[in-house]
Amino acid sequence: MKRLLAAGSGAIYQICKAFRGAEGGRLHNPEFTLLEWYRPGFTLEQLMEEVAELVGAVLQRPDWKVTTYAALFLEHLDLDPHRAPAEALEACVRAHIDYAGGRESRETWLDLLFTHLLEPGLRDQGLLFIVDYPATQAALARLRAVDGVAVAERFELYVDGVELANGYRELTDPAEQRRRFQSDNTSLEAQGRAARAIDERLIAALDAGLPDCSGVAVGVDRLLLLREGALNLSDVLAFDWSRS
Repeated sequence: MKRLLAAGSGAIYQICKAFRGAEGGRLHNPEFTLLEWYRPGFTLEQLMEEVAELVGAVLQRPDWKVTTYAALFLEHLDLDPHRAPAEALEACVRAHIDYAGGRESRETWLDLLFTHLLEPGLRDQGLLFIVDYPATQAALARLRAVDGVAVAERFELYVDGVELANGYRELTDPAEQRRRFQSDNTSLEAQGRAARAIDERLIAALDAGLPDCSGVAVGVDRLLLLREGALNLSDVLAFDWSRS
C-alpha cells in the first residue's frame, strides 16, 4: 500500500487477511482480518478522530479519550518509561511479577510492565488512545520531541482493555527505515533467530517519495468480538485455526 501511495494513489484502504506465526488464544488467531487505510496530509490527531468515529459508530459508543504511554507508567508505577534506567524497570518487574528469567533488555522490561501491570487496568477505560510511545517502539512511525525526549508518532486504541488499532504518522525517510530494519535484524540474531529480508521495494518507494501521511490498521475480528459482546475470537470467526 505504501508503494501505491508513493506512486500517487491518494487516500487508500483495504480489508485483507493477515497471518502471524502460530499465535492463538482468546484474542489471537494465526489468520485474522485487518482494515487498513492511509490518509495523505492527515495528522495523527486527525486520524485518531476518524478511527474513533468509525469504532464509535460500530460499537455505538461515541466517547473516547487520549493518554500518553508515560502518563500510564507515572500514574500507576511511579516510573518514567523514557528516562528510568533498565535497573529500575527490572526492579519493578521483580517486585510485582513472578518472573524467573535473567537479565533482559530495557524494552523487555517495559513490555512486561505494560502487559502485566498496566494493560489489565485498561479494561474499565472504554475507548482509550495511547500515544507517545518510546522511540524504540516506533516501528514504521516518525519520531517527534516531547519535553526533550524523542517519542514515536503513533497510537494504539484499546477498547475495554482489548487492543484494537495501531496507527502511525508514517516514516518517509528511506535511510532511517533501512537503519531500523537492520537494527531489528541485529536484535533477532542476538536472540538466535533468523534475520528477515529487508524490503527493498518499500525502501525504493520511500526513496521515490512517500507523501506525508498517517495510516492505521484495525482488527476487524476483534471489533466484531466487541460489537457482539463475545469473549473469544472463535465466537465471531466462521472457522478458527483449529477448524480451518
